[in-house]
Amino acid sequence: MSNIPIKKLHLPLENVHSEHCAHNIEKGLDTINDLQSHKVELNNQRVLIAYNQPETVTTTIETIKKLGYGVSHIKENFSILNLSCASCAASSENAVKNLKGVISASVNYASTTLTVDYLPNETNPKAIQKALQEIGFDIILEDKNYSLNTLEEIQQKKYQSLKNKTLWAGILTLPVFIIGMFAMDMPYANLISWLFATPVVFYFGKDFFVNAFKQAKLKMANMDTLVALSTGIAYLFSVFNMLYPEFWYSRGLHPHVYFEAASVIISFILLGRLLEAKAKENTSTALKKLMGLQPKIITLINNGFEKQIPIEEVEIGDTILVKPGEKIAVDGIIIHGNSYIDESMLSGEPVPVFKETNDLVYAGTLNQKGSFEFKAQKVGSETLLAHIIKAVQDAQGSKAPVQKLVDKIAGIFVPTVMGIAIFTFFIWLFFGGNNAWVQGLMAAITVLVIACPCALGLATPTAIMVGVGKGAEKGILIKDAESLELAKKINCIVLDKTGTITEGKPKVTNITWLEDGAEHQNILQQMEMKSEHPLAEAVVSFLPNTQNIQFQNYESSTGKGVIAQWNDVTYLVGNKKLIKENGIDINEKIDSQVKEWTNKGETVVYFAKGKNILAIISISDPIKENSKQAIETLVNKGIEVHMLTGDNNETAKKIAQAVSIQHYKGEALPQDKADYIKKLQESGKIVAMVGDGINDSTALATAEVSIAMGKGSDIAMEVAKMTIISSDLKKIPEAIALSQQTVKTIRQNLFWAFIYNIIGIPLAAGILYPINGFLLDPMIAGAAMALSSVSVVTNSLRLKFSEN
Repeated sequence: MSNIPIKKLHLPLENVHSEHCAHNIEKGLDTINDLQSHKVELNNQRVLIAYNQPETVTTTIETIKKLGYGVSHIKENFSILNLSCASCAASSENAVKNLKGVISASVNYASTTLTVDYLPNETNPKAIQKALQEIGFDIILEDKNYSLNTLEEIQQKKYQSLKNKTLWAGILTLPVFIIGMFAMDMPYANLISWLFATPVVFYFGKDFFVNAFKQAKLKMANMDTLVALSTGIAYLFSVFNMLYPEFWYSRGLHPHVYFEAASVIISFILLGRLLEAKAKENTSTALKKLMGLQPKIITLINNGFEKQIPIEEVEIGDTILVKPGEKIAVDGIIIHGNSYIDESMLSGEPVPVFKETNDLVYAGTLNQKGSFEFKAQKVGSETLLAHIIKAVQDAQGSKAPVQKLVDKIAGIFVPTVMGIAIFTFFIWLFFGGNNAWVQGLMAAITVLVIACPCALGLATPTAIMVGVGKGAEKGILIKDAESLELAKKINCIVLDKTGTITEGKPKVTNITWLEDGAEHQNILQQMEMKSEHPLAEAVVSFLPNTQNIQFQNYESSTGKGVIAQWNDVTYLVGNKKLIKENGIDINEKIDSQVKEWTNKGETVVYFAKGKNILAIISISDPIKENSKQAIETLVNKGIEVHMLTGDNNETAKKIAQAVSIQHYKGEALPQDKADYIKKLQESGKIVAMVGDGINDSTALATAEVSIAMGKGSDIAMEVAKMTIISSDLKKIPEAIALSQQTVKTIRQNLFWAFIYNIIGIPLAAGILYPINGFLLDPMIAGAAMALSSVSVVTNSLRLKFSEN
């Protein structure tokens, strides 16, 4: 540890307003063993840390956030250019990681995406771009109005250029191959082969040599290095043999040329990259579909007149007309008309939804028969569709845990292969007999050609890209690769009741007033109006509109209810726990009525003044149509299902029985839910938590896999690693099945990528030669290497067509 240089970094702080806050942070940072020193600078709103391990910065930020403070940092995705192999991904990633102010960096070779988490006070996208350009890579810097068409155009141009190179390299290679294999003794055979092979190697294969040179200047190596070395050595060796044949004749050997090997290797590798690029393009079709959902032109209603404008010009508050068969451009609320809208592209639900005045509509959905006008509420990057696209991009660019090991292997792969090639050459030189020099050189070239880190680099990310994309098409939004990989291991699911098992649209079914009066109704409605709980919303909707009240004090008691003071009198609205805690008696008549309601599975809310109950309210929240079927599916898969609710135990019991749940807990506060999950984890369970409310966020953060319902709170969706857009529980078994299929595909890909190299490299080195005289031809090695990457990508694409 002492040999590793100590680095210093300023982390900009948020919400640190006092010495007490600074002291709390100092105390929290004392617990991080890897921090060499730390000092909060309150006046500058920052903390200076000294460290020697990059991971320590991430740990420090997480610790500060857990203490309730913030650190200003930006996480951005960039499209990275000029990646030619998995080793390129590793070297570009390391270049960004080594920049001061970069917290973490991750390059996904399959999606050609760079994800960077950085401190804006220390670095910026221009500095990141400059660091990459110095080693032969580049990124596209986006502005807010940036269209992905730019990237599409660049990729299309590169694909067309690669296609042309491959075609012409193939045409020029054909005569060299024919001469080398069947007409070696024809007049001027070597000269003709040289004339055709030279443009193949040094014009169409120029990028291999240019990139290899750039890597060499930085004392690095990648796939281009292997190709440049193998073809360059074969070409130069052949030129030497053609110009100075007497060197070998004088030693009793016949000089051979290997122009066909150099040409065929270049052609095959170009062909492999062309096929790989086409296959990789197909892995992101789901994302392209999402991006294509928004119309380019919309109809604006301005002072009663219709006007066609580009979508970029739409502003919040604009009135937009949607005609039958048109796509909806932005998120908004219907102000006139009605229609059936196909939301399947967002929710995965095939049945069109009827929408009328005051209903919300979303960008990317398809209007069917009716015509309506709506007011734009969210535009550009704020729409639900934009959030989904961003989440899919982030997830496809993220790395699964298994990928970290693969990246380490890919990082040392090329230097290791070069070492094996040199070792092979010398083994042949010492033990190869008369023709040892030539055979050793050809074996070393074959080792360089057959080795393929690309198959390893593509094995995990291509499967993740297809899996995440397929999830998005089904209405399952997956935030990162880790949760997709981990979902396969789930053996216990904890479900919140309201909005998860039930509709989340509670309605007041009964209200019994013990002391009636307009004033009491007014106070009750005003108290509930200030609460964010869905049950409060049901009470507000049920009671008539009343006059506004300015309470002297208003306090929310999490998981229990609210307490307010008006005219020096205390009023309470909440559950039985709140009533009991405040010493309010519940007489037999009230208790009898409450039991009758709870036996029906209804929730009871109490309204009290001082020590007297004024009213009891029963609220019903119907169970979703598919909840029972979804829960039974999970149980049949061997998954233990639990239900947690803040409702009373009787209501919890009735709901649990209705949906065939054996394990349940009522009267659970937010912290109780998190503690319940911890106990399950301590017993060896891999727990998924499914919820939709703010009060579920702690439990969601505690579980290994967190799933939010798309119609719930923004906080729940922010915390959760997966979101079910339609809020249909049936999607959870589908998500688990998708995880199982994706992990299975990753394992298949890794097996074939590793086995290919484990078998291919020793064969190329000539391990079978002493046994049966077999030596692998460099041309066959080139074809095998090209096909290895394509086979991995093709196997990942099978996921698109598999059934859950």
